[in-house]
Amino acid sequence: MTSCPVTGTGSGPDSEGTGDEVIVLDPLVRDLAGEGARLRAAGPLAPVELPGGVRVWAVTRHAEARRLLTDSRLVKNIDHWAAYQRGEIPKTWPLIGLADPGPSMLTFDGPEHRRLRTLTAQALTPRRVAAMRPRIEEITHELLDELAASADAAGRVDLKSAFAYPLPMAVIGDLLGIDTTQIPRLRTLYDGFFSSVTPAEEVPAIIAELGALFSAVVAQKKQAPGDDLTSALLAAAEEGDSLSDEEIVATVQVLITAGHETTISLIVSAVRALLTHPEQLALVRSGEVSWEAAIEETLRWDAPTTHVLIRFATEDVEVGGTVMKRGDAVIIAYGAIGRDERHHGADAERFDVTRTPTRHLSFGHGPHVCPGAPLSRLEALVALPALFDRFPELDLAVDPAELRNKPAITQNELYELPVRLH
Repeated sequence: MTSCPVTGTGSGPDSEGTGDEVIVLDPLVRDLAGEGARLRAAGPLAPVELPGGVRVWAVTRHAEARRLLTDSRLVKNIDHWAAYQRGEIPKTWPLIGLADPGPSMLTFDGPEHRRLRTLTAQALTPRRVAAMRPRIEEITHELLDELAASADAAGRVDLKSAFAYPLPMAVIGDLLGIDTTQIPRLRTLYDGFFSSVTPAEEVPAIIAELGALFSAVVAQKKQAPGDDLTSALLAAAEEGDSLSDEEIVATVQVLITAGHETTISLIVSAVRALLTHPEQLALVRSGEVSWEAAIEETLRWDAPTTHVLIRFATEDVEVGGTVMKRGDAVIIAYGAIGRDERHHGADAERFDVTRTPTRHLSFGHGPHVCPGAPLSRLEALVALPALFDRFPELDLAVDPAELRNKPAITQNELYELPVRLH
């Protein structure tokens, strides 16, 4: 059994004296699949280095991740991160907003987490999500009309910016009551928020502007409530649910952050996977395999979230013969876990929509599973068949090898997805 002490400025697990190689996660995300394979090969608990020289643990395999996601010894309160408390993690660290996003579902555990999550879950019940389908279909068909109009003479268009991005932003904007005129600025801010290479001096300003924007949304809904989740959260607070304005602002920010990024990646990844595996696409389009199966295989094989930051150990935790010390930080490497051969079989690296269904963890597990997962699935289930029905000759406009991921440690997101509509 090995353990890795927390030492050094901006440090976490240290390989010195353990024989364990620290895997430096590439901030430019140039080989996501290869990096995932290296993480799995390093064992179920691997020492990794994040941008800025910050060392943490990564859980890399399905069984261990499933267990640790419900382990009460791992909490989300950054006060338990020893390196942070020693001042080794600066507030200008590019990923600080993901490690300390404010008082919300992402930072609370136990009763406080249940209190906030229950209110959100009530707004995203299966019945309410299903009731959103007509509006999702309406937005989808409007965007497909615009997609055809925006293509060049050769039928080329960036599917991500013209379709995969505006669809979930419009849906989550409707859900939360966000003015559509704010969406362009939100896109710019979130590009900086998620980027692994955002200059340190810009991080506080990005976080502050996002906070101010959502504070303004909450203030506006206080003055003029509507039929949206933000107004519902405010109403719940007035009825005695003890929600502070700060908690409402943070919850709205968490929901819009998770509610659009995951769906963008899911739609883009599904289109890329199907276009680069035409035999799989043929099975789905013929009806031999369902769109639901294609979506679940995409979520497993090309998870929208690659690494989720961060949980902190309140006591020593042993995983596969390695000890995570009290005060250490750990991320869940969903990108690596989705292709874990021990759970998904020897061919886990292969995209196969006919695969016998196995449970994946791409939306989390246990009490912290993503409450917006049903909505994300529904958006993909509406968008993908509509896209391929409207443009049956859709294909990639570039060699797949030319597609590049954005520099985001946490998100599996391409810069663009150039396609030909016809």
